[in-house]
Amino acid sequence: MRKLIFKLMLLYASFLQAQTNQKNGVAIEGHDPVAYFTMNKAVRGSKQLQAKFEDATYYFATIDNKRLFEENPRKYIPQYGGYCAYGMSNGYKAPIEPEAFTIVDGKLYLNYNLEVRKEWQKERDERIKRADANWNKMHKK
Repeated sequence: MRKLIFKLMLLYASFLQAQTNQKNGVAIEGHDPVAYFTMNKAVRGSKQLQAKFEDATYYFATIDNKRLFEENPRKYIPQYGGYCAYGMSNGYKAPIEPEAFTIVDGKLYLNYNLEVRKEWQKERDERIKRADANWNKMHKK
């Protein structure tokens, strides 16, 4: 029975891991999610300034950014669990480059790299609709 419970816990943990794009439990490759909005650029956060939300840990460049995040984390977390918005519009999860980002209607979208971001922006609104639908399908399973 203990082995079964342990296996179920591992399975659940791996399921959660897949919800947010992360490395070693850290989202956005350690970049500050709030800085995208306040500084309009990718800024590396600090291990000393971190907060956990859902299944991931986020790092922050300043204590003020950490406070803002803790007050309303959903405002700052990237769309599609931090996976590439272009990839999600095509129905798959892809890694990101933190510098390849766009903020649209107060939401943070990340892309695989700067070239992919250019492609994503050509049909941005349609791609967001498709990515939203694909993300919702993946999470109904």
